[in-house]
Amino acid sequence: MKSSKRTYYDYRIPSPQEFETVFSHFYFAENRTEITITKTLLPSFQTIMVFNFGASAFLISKQNTKIKVGKCIVLGPIKSAFGYGIPPNSSILVLNFKDDSFYRFFGKAFLSNHLPIHPDEAMEENCFTSLWAQLNSIDGVQEKVAHILNFCRPYLNLQNVTSNLLANFKSDTINPIKFIAEKARQSERNIQLIHKKHFGFSAKEIIRYHRFFKAIELIQQIDFSKEKVNWFEIINKCGYYDQSQLIHDFKHFINLSPRNYLKFEQDICQATSK
Repeated sequence: MKSSKRTYYDYRIPSPQEFETVFSHFYFAENRTEITITKTLLPSFQTIMVFNFGASAFLISKQNTKIKVGKCIVLGPIKSAFGYGIPPNSSILVLNFKDDSFYRFFGKAFLSNHLPIHPDEAMEENCFTSLWAQLNSIDGVQEKVAHILNFCRPYLNLQNVTSNLLANFKSDTINPIKFIAEKARQSERNIQLIHKKHFGFSAKEIIRYHRFFKAIELIQQIDFSKEKVNWFEIINKCGYYDQSQLIHDFKHFINLSPRNYLKFEQDICQATSK
């Protein structure tokens, strides 16, 4: 990485083992060009916290409205794609909360109706404004991440037993709510409420998302210089009933048809690991 080169770059930073159940990864992007760079963020069903340094980045709603990021905001859980822009002389550092970890910090996950929100409002204390100031004085990205992790330790609560079962449930063929209700000797309704409260979305929503994301992963594995997309193969592998259901999911999550997704894929946020 050459700081003297005027360019745009972004990459992922893996979460250390100590925090692997808390953060899936960190994402950093910096714009040193002379134009604003716009990207599309795919839905992840994760809650994210965005720190903005330099010129203010912005979000782009479905109605094409620009929302200023400011110093720090919380978004999520991210259930549908949205655009974002990074102007010249700006950078962002994004914390991607894993499973119920946002609830373990803040005690609530229902943020989707109140977006964007400043994290100081979620915690009811003026600590994140102070954290932003500390991070702004740190030059290295890895050093910024380390500082964030040290800051997090006192606030993190232990994971609920039922939430742990839900987070680690891996079967694609068994109903997670029914299975865990029997295992925990609780009603299915109670497990549903815990899932919604601690994760910010229902089990039904995440199952649908996993099916859609599997389709995205299969598309990304294709070498388009050698072959075309076999949509019927993707439909079968992902468990869709037919092509119309596949199209419906693409429009639901990213507001694009599968074919239009192929055209705009280069503008989708796919940060590389560092």
